[in-house]
Amino acid sequence: MRASCDCFEPLHSNKKWSELSVHSDNQDRECEAWFRLLDLIDKAAKDKRTVFSPGEELPAEDWEKIVTLPREISRLKDVKTLMLYGSYLEWIPPEIGEMESLIEFVPYTSHKLHWFPYEITRCKKLVQSTVSTRALYGNFKYRPPFPSLRGNTVKLYGDDAKCSVCGKPNDERGLNQVWISLIVATDVLPLLVHTCSKQCIEQLPVPADGYVQRAHKGGLGLAQPSRSW
Repeated sequence: MRASCDCFEPLHSNKKWSELSVHSDNQDRECEAWFRLLDLIDKAAKDKRTVFSPGEELPAEDWEKIVTLPREISRLKDVKTLMLYGSYLEWIPPEIGEMESLIEFVPYTSHKLHWFPYEITRCKKLVQSTVSTRALYGNFKYRPPFPSLRGNTVKLYGDDAKCSVCGKPNDERGLNQVWISLIVATDVLPLLVHTCSKQCIEQLPVPADGYVQRAHKGGLGLAQPSRSW
């Protein structure tokens, strides 16, 4: 399995950007690596550890099979440092927002992580982050395009998303998805937001300076500020 992808290849060639797509959630949730990770989370929750670094505890051949963290990370109430250095992760689940003690978030060199869930903003103690920002949608140095969300919904595992703003469960009308770029700890992150109403969109914070100044649907037609703003 490769630790990087070809999503941002035009940055290193003369190719023009084509419409990007969010990596599909292809996690094998029946493999031994997944069950070992769940066991690590269970142990970390029970012993109330403050540092969780699954890449250091799992065998290398297991760690490279993990492309998303389990939703069970919501149980890690005492973890202050989440260490994901050099991972193969492509997804972080919204349940990261329930890690109420999180202070430091380190997914550095996880080059397939191009976006994060808006729910990470619920980690009110989070003040330190180390992210490979060049791998992010909308990064100010390169401005890679955001995938279009028009008719191209990002499907979460279980398809039971809640409104990222008010927490209202999904209903038959579905949830509207938008992108927004916000300062999270020490980095500006592209965040995927699920919203249930116009009112919830209006409650979103003002985006970071130098980024699109509104919640948006992405796509090649989106005008972003100039590179190296």
